Amino acid sequence: MKRIFAAFALVAWAGAALATQGIDDKYPQSELYDKPVEVIPHVFSAIGATAPPTYENSGHNNNLSFVVTGDGVVVINGGASARLAAALHDEIRAVTDQPVKLVINENGQGHAILGNSYWADQDVDILMHEDAAHEVAENGDFILQRMQVYNKDKAEGTRVVAPTMTFEDRRVIEMGEVTLEVLHLGPAHGPGDTQVWIPQWDIVIAGDIAFHERMPPIFPETDTDAWIETFEGPFTDLGATYVIPGHGHPTNMAQVRRYTADYLRDIRAKIADHLDAGGDLADAYYVDQSRWSHLDTFDELATKNAGRVYEEMEWE
Repeated sequence: MKRIFAAFALVAWAGAALATQGIDDKYPQSELYDKPVEVIPHVFSAIGATAPPTYENSGHNNNLSFVVTGDGVVVINGGASARLAAALHDEIRAVTDQPVKLVINENGQGHAILGNSYWADQDVDILMHEDAAHEVAENGDFILQRMQVYNKDKAEGTRVVAPTMTFEDRRVIEMGEVTLEVLHLGPAHGPGDTQVWIPQWDIVIAGDIAFHERMPPIFPETDTDAWIETFEGPFTDLGATYVIPGHGHPTNMAQVRRYTADYLRDIRAKIADHLDAGGDLADAYYVDQSRWSHLDTFDELATKNAGRVYEEMEWE
């Protein structure tokens, strides 16, 4: 298994070196940006575009994963629309005749939760962290409207659906031959960030605590210092051999640390130096982030991230 994954990881690493935001849809016959791959036996992921959501990629810019347990399928992420969720379901049916029994949302963002409307219509239970559920209840209509703007006719049939189940810190799912630990390890990218850990296979479906090949976005409410602590503490302590990040190809812990925790430490150090020198917000946007310029979404996010970290650190 490890030899197969090593070859897969090497391809993923090479893809990172050549990453571009202008690549075409890799799976034009489907609403999915790319066809699901079997990362390790029984664990599949449809890797999303490492770019902002667009009509062309149908909002599939995160990873939509599923686990075939022997007694049903667990899906991780509802998808950005009902049509995208249906496209993923078509791919699941091509792999197995086992029914989808559970959908887990990695957070309360649109590309994780808007496809819940499709899964709810299939009578599938939906699980998310209680903070993500609060996000959906408070901002679901706005999240849907933003998707409708870029997705146009592809938004048809999508509506906001509340979860059927929530959890606080940990929920254990035993299905077939698999035990999945659904975890909220601490503050990270956004409210209710959720990780799915399968200890028997040494794999974590990490959600947005971990990024690969693209720059992490920092939200106004993101606590970057706490994100680093969660990443380097309980997330690293899982000891996962295989990591499916929220964005980017499946890889290992060293790679997602490089593009997540190391990036956050670097931007915080740059902003700390800027603050120590008496720098203001206007100039903070332009601190040197050239080390990360090869990452997809660098042009869209680098200056925004710097400004948000400045506003965060100004009061620390």
